[in-house]
Amino acid sequence: MIEVVGIGPGQKGGRTLDAICALDAADVLVGYSGYIDLLRGEYPQKPRVTTGMRGEADRCREALRLSREGKRVALCCSGDAQVYGMASLLLELAGEDDDIRIVPGVTAALSAAALLGAPLSGDFAVISLSDLMTPWPVIERRLRAAGEGDFVIALYNPASKTRTGHLTRACAILEEHRERRTVCGWAKNIGREGETTRILTLGELESETLDMFTTVIVGNSATRLCFGRMLTPRGYRP
Repeated sequence: MIEVVGIGPGQKGGRTLDAICALDAADVLVGYSGYIDLLRGEYPQKPRVTTGMRGEADRCREALRLSREGKRVALCCSGDAQVYGMASLLLELAGEDDDIRIVPGVTAALSAAALLGAPLSGDFAVISLSDLMTPWPVIERRLRAAGEGDFVIALYNPASKTRTGHLTRACAILEEHRERRTVCGWAKNIGREGETTRILTLGELESETLDMFTTVIVGNSATRLCFGRMLTPRGYRP
């Protein structure tokens, strides 16, 4: 059996109970080395199989091999296993007889938003700025659609060592549809050592130096500051 587990932002307190139970019950943990390291202190004796950042297919194949040998496997992802995670790839590689369960987790948009206030109280979109698997023209089209629709937007993977200009380009696209003073925020290393947040404007966001461990929340036309926190009113009468 394979349980594809979203381990949340990092610390145990950010996981669902189902995710904790799946990790506890697993015979072996499989995942990207950076994510498995987050679990090392909780499961020091549990066998682990890790690969580097680009080893997604190898991780899935190894999880399938171990499961077919009778092991109970936890294939671990950060956040939620479906949101830019391994669940879809595993299902693509699996056979009809493979026993697979997808365990939901807390995706970065939710954990970042909670640190910043309450910006996701209405409709919102989630867009990754990584063009490793999605062509940049497609990302641009989605940014424009979300901007025109006045969605609050959670941006994943805003930058990396090789993608240094994507966030600036994304902000320029969003400024076609919303003002530079739009309230935005970002959260870095959520639930881990070095957790940091900042609330700023869209105009300020375009020159920020961020990384792939940062999640950005871009407010919509209704988002405002409330005692130093982001707030997108739901529409209830106070």
